[in-house]
Amino acid sequence: MTYTVSEIAKALGAEAFGDTDLVIARAAEPQDAGPDDLALAMDPKYADGLSKGRAQIAMLWPDADWQALGLKAAIFPSRPRYAMAGLTRILDKGQGFAPGIHPTAVIDDAAQLGANVSVGPLAIISAGARIGAGSVIGPHCFVGVDTTIGENAFLREQVSIAARVTIGANFIAQPGARIGGDGFSFVTAEQSAVENVRTTLGDQGGAKAQPWTRIHSVGAVTIGDDVEIGMGCTIDNGTIRDTRIGDGTKFDNQVQLGHNVIIGRNCLLCGQAGVAGSSVVGDNVVLGGQSGVSDNITIGDGVIAGGGTKLMSNVPAGRTMLGYPATQMDRQVESYKAMRRLPHLLRDVADLKKAVSKSIKGD
Repeated sequence: MTYTVSEIAKALGAEAFGDTDLVIARAAEPQDAGPDDLALAMDPKYADGLSKGRAQIAMLWPDADWQALGLKAAIFPSRPRYAMAGLTRILDKGQGFAPGIHPTAVIDDAAQLGANVSVGPLAIISAGARIGAGSVIGPHCFVGVDTTIGENAFLREQVSIAARVTIGANFIAQPGARIGGDGFSFVTAEQSAVENVRTTLGDQGGAKAQPWTRIHSVGAVTIGDDVEIGMGCTIDNGTIRDTRIGDGTKFDNQVQLGHNVIIGRNCLLCGQAGVAGSSVVGDNVVLGGQSGVSDNITIGDGVIAGGGTKLMSNVPAGRTMLGYPATQMDRQVESYKAMRRLPHLLRDVADLKKAVSKSIKGD
């Protein structure tokens, strides 16, 4: 599908100049753009890229001189990066999943499908499952017993959702997401060395070696509206109560949530972030890639944790954290700078020791 410059500008609430009847087939980076492409040059640093490509149309930064850049038309959004969300939505060709119910899909007679639900090849929908209107269940997906999924859900290929999970509207799950596995929860008949270490922070005491006994997960998972789960994410059931994810929260790939975790609204959990069992993460929290949250702690609203940060104790609302163990980001950066200066400092100390030693011998 193609669009004119004026159609795209109108859809984005942006201004357009030049020949607004020109047709756009796709978006491209400036240096790769051809005559039918919309070059995305929304910062002055991309101006050189325009001269290397063959773009006639571009989305530009505010006050850019589009004619001097050799363009025939230009689009000027008020917030360029936000306009990317609308533009990519317009140009997204989707995954090509066929509408309707594929003949190889297995749908239990006791499942309930809303209007215009599509189910792909070899998908399985179990007894008592309820799928909201307009949802797409992709190829090889599994939906468990008594699970509820709201309207307009989009499950990409090979998504697995276990029994009794509850999911709100507009849910997106990328390929290979796994929701509702048993929690990693085990106990010993007598007090274990692990329990002793948690208390003493080192001494294992006289605990003997014992086999581990599973604590079953009788809770499930509850997910709010407008949530997106990335590829390869794994979310454990709660032990007694449900593991919970609030409205508007987005997970990158390979995020892990342990049992009983609560994630607030509008959070971002980046690639390979992990939250251990029974921790509570507030609203509008950002966990950078490979960051980790220890078990049984609380992360306040609005906390931002940089990549690789390990949060090992409660964090008050609004803090910006970095490092292992985590400290406030500005302090962590200063500590890192100081650590890099240590070799020089040690050499200076060694030189001073030599000078003092010579001075004493000279006396």
